[in-house]
Amino acid sequence: MRKRHPILFMFLSLFGVAVFIFITAYIVTIGLGSWSWTTGEKIAVVRIEGVILDSNEVIEELKEYSSNDSVKAILLRIDSPGGAVAPSQEIYQEVKKIRNKGKKKIVTSMGAVTASGGYYIASASDKIVANPGSITGSIGVILELANISGLMKKVGVESVVVKSGRYKDIGSMFRSMTQDERDLIQGVIDDTQDQFIEAVSQGRGIDKEKVRAIADGRVFTGRQAQKIGLVDELGNMQDAIKITAKLAGIKGEPSLLEKKKRFSIIDMIRNQSLIDLISAGNKLTGREGGFSLKYLLTY
Repeated sequence: MRKRHPILFMFLSLFGVAVFIFITAYIVTIGLGSWSWTTGEKIAVVRIEGVILDSNEVIEELKEYSSNDSVKAILLRIDSPGGAVAPSQEIYQEVKKIRNKGKKKIVTSMGAVTASGGYYIASASDKIVANPGSITGSIGVILELANISGLMKKVGVESVVVKSGRYKDIGSMFRSMTQDERDLIQGVIDDTQDQFIEAVSQGRGIDKEKVRAIADGRVFTGRQAQKIGLVDELGNMQDAIKITAKLAGIKGEPSLLEKKKRFSIIDMIRNQSLIDLISAGNKLTGREGGFSLKYLLTY
C-alpha cells in the first residue's frame, strides 16, 4: 500500500482551505451585494456623488433602508453639482416620501459641492448640514445648444430637414433658432424653474417669493446659505452623524450601514462601456442633437 507524501498532503490541504476561503469571501462580498452590516441602532448612509444622470441606484438604496426596521435614520452625503432634471426630481420625491412618512429622519450632509440638482434633493430632507466652505445654491435651469451653421456655410455643407411640424427640429445645431422657438423653450425653462422654486419652498418651509429672489443661479458658501435659510447647521460629516442620531433618538455612538461601492475593470465592461459613458455625457450636454434641461452648476 502506497503511503501519502506528508508534504504533498499538507500542500493540498492548504490549497483546499484557501479555495474555500476565497469562495466564501466571494459569496459574501460579491454574491450578496457587498453590504456592510453592523449591529445595534443604525444610521444608513446614502452617497450621491458626481453629475446626476440616473436615479435608480439611489432610489433602490432609499427604499431598502426605508423598509429596514433596524435603520433608525438615513444620512444623505451629497457631493454633486447637480445634473439632469428628471433624475434629480425622482430622488427628491423619494426623499420627500420618507420624510412625510415620519418613521425615519433623513438628513443631508454637504460635501465640497451640493448645488443645483444636488441642492434640489437636499431640500427635501429634515435637516441640512454643510461645511462653512461648501458650495451650494445655484437654483436654476440651464439649456445649452450648439450652432454650427456658420461653419457649415464655410465648408459648403447644407443640412436638409423633412419634418412633421414646425417645432420638430427645434434646437437643431444646423441653424439659428427663431424668436418664436426661443420664446417656446423659455416657457419650458421657466416652468421647470418654477418647479425647482416650489420644491425648495416646500422642503425648506421658505416663502416661495423669497426663494425666487435668490433663484437666479447664484452660488453660496455653506455659511452664507445658513444665513438665508438654505442650510440649518454648519459641520462636517461626523457632526451630521451626531445630529442625525439625536434627531432619531439614538443614544450613544450610532452604527453606520452603507452599501460599499465596488469598481473594477470587469464591472465597467459588464455594466457600462466607455461608449455608454460618452453617450451619457452627450445626452447631458445636448451634443447628440435635441436638448436636455439641467439642474446643473456649470462654472
